[in-house]
Amino acid sequence: MTKELLSFIVYIIHACANKWDLKPSAVYKQMQRVNCIADFLTPNYEVLHTQGTQYIVEDIKEYLAVRGEFV
Repeated sequence: MTKELLSFIVYIIHACANKWDLKPSAVYKQMQRVNCIADFLTPNYEVLHTQGTQYIVEDIKEYLAVRGEFV
């Protein structure tokens, strides 16, 4: 994992936590339960990092919901 990818993931976790009024650790745990980081953020980093934060947060919310993790 590159430094840029790690920074992106941390940034997105904090963006989701702020939007959903949760602690970053709670968001991280939700993401880990459904492999969001490994199966969504990491492989799609090249496209996602060019998108707006709000767009990515909404994509993650949908990804989690489809997998039974509700925010």
